[in-house]
Amino acid sequence: MAALGNPEMLTRKIKLWDINAHITCHLCEGYLIDATTVTECLHTFCRSCLVKYLEENNTCPTCRIVIHQSHPLQYIGHDRTMQDIVYKLVPGLQEAEMTKQREFYQKLGMEVPGDIKGELCNMKPHLDSQRNGDLKSEDPANKEAGDEKAEEDNDYHRSDEQVSICLECNSSKLRGLKRKWIRCSAQATVLHLKKFIAKKLNLTSFNELDILCNEEILGKDHTLKFVVVTRWRFKKSPLLLHYRPKMDLL
Repeated sequence: MAALGNPEMLTRKIKLWDINAHITCHLCEGYLIDATTVTECLHTFCRSCLVKYLEENNTCPTCRIVIHQSHPLQYIGHDRTMQDIVYKLVPGLQEAEMTKQREFYQKLGMEVPGDIKGELCNMKPHLDSQRNGDLKSEDPANKEAGDEKAEEDNDYHRSDEQVSICLECNSSKLRGLKRKWIRCSAQATVLHLKKFIAKKLNLTSFNELDILCNEEILGKDHTLKFVVVTRWRFKKSPLLLHYRPKMDLL
């Protein structure tokens, strides 16, 4: 029987090439960025690649299973675990992606969103320590102090890029909000809005709602930034969204 502490088994190295098929996008053949998974079959792609593909198709690009006949974008979700794995396995990928996004906003003369600034700031000390070979186990006392400092610095996404929204009801079966104008982080999702509306209207479940932009039902994992960029025609005006009971409840 092989010993449990066999050093050869513990130090076995796997080449990145051997697992590339599991961490690359079938559509663009690059490493996964903003990894997004189809809930029906669990195949994963870059979000931008998958959303673009599903604008004209309703099947999974890999296995061709029908995701949903009319609203496939509602059946995909951000896969944070997979994205974390990709960033950990591919050296420099996260830094390169954050830098690329920052340069994109600067080129358009737009303010860099706070979450991208934060990612870049958080990565710099870690990358510097890696280059200098200074990675050490963290002192528990220092870690606790750092956690307390992080809580103090938490601004609840106020430093993020902000989006102004008007939430209108277009159904006689629901009442309108007393305060329909809100302002929130561009990283908030349609799911956050559903929960907000359900709470304000005292609904039993946020799953009873559809939220629409330009008469198109939005997927629950769409960020408001994504909705503004891809769905909203009037870029200088507040984002107008409508809510109503789900189609199968009408």
